[in-house]
Amino acid sequence: MQLMRLYTIKKTLLQHGLDELIPPRWLPWYAKGARYTAFWLRNKYPDKSRGERIRLALQSLGPVFIKFGQMLSTRRDLLPPDIADELTLLQDKVPPFDSTLARQTIEKALGLKRIDELFDEFSTDPLASASIAQVHTARLKPGGEHVVVKVIRPRIDATIHADIELLYTLAALVQRWLPDGKRLRPVEVVKEYEKTILEELNLLQEASNGIQLKRNFEDSRSLYIPHIYSDFCRKNVMVMERIHGIPVADIEALHAQGTDMKKLAERGVEVFFTQVFRDSFFHADMHPGNIFVATDNPADPQYIGIDFGIVGTLNREDKRYLAENFVAFFNRDYRKVAELHVDSGWVPADTDLEEFEVAVRTVCEPIFQKPLADISFGIVLLQLFNTARKFNMQVQPQLVLLQKTLLYIEGLGRQLYPQLDLWQTAKPFLENWMQEQIGAKALFKKVRANLPYWSEKMPEVPDLLFDTLKQLKHLPQQQQQWISALQQQQHQQHRSRRYQLLGSTLIVTGTLLPLYPVSGWYGVAMAGLGMFSFMRGWLISSKPQ
Repeated sequence: MQLMRLYTIKKTLLQHGLDELIPPRWLPWYAKGARYTAFWLRNKYPDKSRGERIRLALQSLGPVFIKFGQMLSTRRDLLPPDIADELTLLQDKVPPFDSTLARQTIEKALGLKRIDELFDEFSTDPLASASIAQVHTARLKPGGEHVVVKVIRPRIDATIHADIELLYTLAALVQRWLPDGKRLRPVEVVKEYEKTILEELNLLQEASNGIQLKRNFEDSRSLYIPHIYSDFCRKNVMVMERIHGIPVADIEALHAQGTDMKKLAERGVEVFFTQVFRDSFFHADMHPGNIFVATDNPADPQYIGIDFGIVGTLNREDKRYLAENFVAFFNRDYRKVAELHVDSGWVPADTDLEEFEVAVRTVCEPIFQKPLADISFGIVLLQLFNTARKFNMQVQPQLVLLQKTLLYIEGLGRQLYPQLDLWQTAKPFLENWMQEQIGAKALFKKVRANLPYWSEKMPEVPDLLFDTLKQLKHLPQQQQQWISALQQQQHQQHRSRRYQLLGSTLIVTGTLLPLYPVSGWYGVAMAGLGMFSFMRGWLISSKPQ
């Protein structure tokens, strides 16, 4: 199956002419030879642009490749505009599946004989279609609430499982044969990706994620999460409030309504850091197709988030480590950055801190005090990769989602307000968070949180204190008894070993003496005495103390 899938991938790439995008001088002789062996696979789309061919190829290969294209679509600093524009269509313009199948899926999942038992209206034309699911508009009975119904694509799980198995095979080969394979830990990265994409297939999980995010941002002016009708949610169907807003990628429409773009960009950074550091629960699929902007107050813009299939979490140690690293970066304390990497175990303990500090400074110093438009994060990421390879830094699979989300946030910020000073926007937030974690405010919160437990246990404290003092009073006498018992045990063990050694010697000697004619019965007697001595030693050692 994997060989067939590999052939399908090769066939798709060649039939869309993607091999023509690689300059011949970059291809080794064996790659050129492999191309000629598939002479029957020709470019079927010579009249289409390179961006459209890339989009169609990723679209044909399925959800795993579509997700990759969605991430690339936010990186306009790394891609030519024509390719970036085409990849943007992968966010919510994937060809839909038959609406009849969608109706049948909804009826079966919700136990309906006909779909109009639940909905007064149901649109057969999908509102949006993505890599894993598509969305239809509807109106609920009896209240008439306008909703959207999300339906998983039929038989999509088989395709995803096949691609995941292929990725595992490729990751194992990379880990075994490439010089940096073990350090990059590709198998663990694929495992983390498998977990997230399989969770995206479960709409019950997505519904619970959305409910949690809505609770975290209740009454927030920065982010609005639509209401989810949990009674009508199943593993392959989800019903959610319909929202109205401008897609965040529609820059012209945002300008036309007079949106405060600077505040919008800053709130994007605020929303991200709030989710990561305050809640430890963040939307990890924040590509432009999942983010809208409310139209009710352009001067005070509010984000609207949808599609909660992929969320990320951080444990306390990772969160604290990241926050300290960010603050150290913003303060240009590269020595602290180097020490944190060593303390966290991400680089070996024997790393030369001075050399590592110089390397981090070389990479990071040029990016400060510049607007986002002047920063080439592609070059920065390449330099960081080289630094990681030099110091044997290991990839942390638990942070892959966070890294991907940071790429999305940077891409959005670049589109919305290129002059955004990302560092000055994030630094006050992180410094305030650090103060809440380690300052007087943090101490007060911990005391207040533990107060119910302490008040419950407080009546027991006098008895526990009396028992402890009573035990301390008798401690010297108990210690003397323990010492005497230990000395007696050691003396007993010494006697046992002496008897056993003597017994073993007599047994061996008594066994050998009968071999000599002059010995007579001496050997038998000596062996018997040896057996007696050995048993005597064993009885002494087994005597209870």
